[in-house]
Amino acid sequence: MVDHAAHVTRCAGVVASVRSLCMSMGTILVAVVFSLAGFAAFRYGKKNSEVRPMLLGAALMVYGYFVSNVWLSLLVGCVLTALIFFPR
Repeated sequence: MVDHAAHVTRCAGVVASVRSLCMSMGTILVAVVFSLAGFAAFRYGKKNSEVRPMLLGAALMVYGYFVSNVWLSLLVGCVLTALIFFPR
């Protein structure tokens, strides 16, 4: 005989642990948008031999892998993008 309550509890635990590892759709969307901006900044910096846009562009392309909160991801992306343009 199979204990259905134990099976459901075990499956719910697996689903909960998988959800905690996943990123939300908003976080993925924000990461993609800022990664595209980072790619453009990287290409611009490489074409014009400017180190600052290259480094900030690389940071914009990579940071999305390490930030899982959508609001924090948006904040980091906006700050890095602003750093490309403003303090020169």
